Amino acid sequence: MKIKLLAAAAFGALAGAAHAQSSVTLYGILDTGFLYQSANASNFQSKVNLGHVYELKDGGIYSSLWGLKGSEDLGGGYKVNFKLQGSFNLPTGRAGLPDAPTATAMFNQQTTIGVSGPFGTIDLGRQIVPMIYAMADTDVRNAQYFGSILTGWLGLNQAAGWPGNSTNGSIGALYDDNAIVYQSPKFYGASFALEYAPGGVAGQFQGGTRESAVLKYSNYGLNLAAVYYNGHDANPFAPNGAVTPATGLNNNRFYYVGARYTFNGFSVSTSYSIGKNPAKSRQANFEMFSGGLGYQFNPFFNVTSGFYYLKDRNFSSNRSSLFAVGAEYSLSKTTRAYAQVGYVNNRGMMSQTIVYGAPVPQGRSSTAAMIGIRHAF
Repeated sequence: MKIKLLAAAAFGALAGAAHAQSSVTLYGILDTGFLYQSANASNFQSKVNLGHVYELKDGGIYSSLWGLKGSEDLGGGYKVNFKLQGSFNLPTGRAGLPDAPTATAMFNQQTTIGVSGPFGTIDLGRQIVPMIYAMADTDVRNAQYFGSILTGWLGLNQAAGWPGNSTNGSIGALYDDNAIVYQSPKFYGASFALEYAPGGVAGQFQGGTRESAVLKYSNYGLNLAAVYYNGHDANPFAPNGAVTPATGLNNNRFYYVGARYTFNGFSVSTSYSIGKNPAKSRQANFEMFSGGLGYQFNPFFNVTSGFYYLKDRNFSSNRSSLFAVGAEYSLSKTTRAYAQVGYVNNRGMMSQTIVYGAPVPQGRSSTAAMIGIRHAF
């Protein structure tokens, strides 16, 4: 009897210790500022110039967001992890970009559960795809919402017919539903990530599926990245928001190689990418070139700049160039102020934007400037 009582007490102590090693964190980011833009459109494919705009806008660096994340220590270096993260518009309080034109979600960026250990990490659910992190690591502008590799890549999507009112891109992806992502540990600075997202379409094995691979190297101030992304039935929404039937059509492919080097406060970056619709390459086949330069004056103040050029490989008249420069000053560990300015020159059917969420009309040039503040908690 005493042995049973001692065993029960020991088990209870172990359970209590395991419970004590679990954690849940509430976190978030508030990011907003005043934006001026000289030419604006009603949507991402509009040819109509509605004139200049001056507004309080969310997301000068990245979107405002909030989330919950946690982990439980299983012992032996293994953990169970989860993350729930959603964006919102700070000036209005509304939910952020929907995952489909007719629906929004509380956690529209990440809803994952997974396991980590000496082998790396595996996450299941809706999540930011590995290609975006690789692009941010090799861009001096860090794939920000204002004038960066992210807005350049969104320009490829706009040229390929992305409606702009959902997270389902035409080329590559920012988020993927139903995704299974494996991230390896680093081996002498090298790592890789693999993604597969089953479509869940009855009778159509490839319907809505996604797969991607990312290879990265980070050491001695040098970041290198190579990306391959392929998708079936990408952006399956008609202009009225209706969902078209999944057919397993391979219509989304993106390649990217990039490099960034930092030394003595200076940072330089460059990249080359191709985005196409393999099923209709004569309609959607684009190239993007980028270059960046930045300088960290001190631990609190830095300046970055970037140039992003888009080219239609089928029609030479469709091209676009964007230049942006920004300065950030850290007021504290969690708060920074920023100022940014950019200019985009669109030709033909191109409509590359300067800042995500503020469309520029097709074939129009535009200038934008923004000052704002960003706070993390």
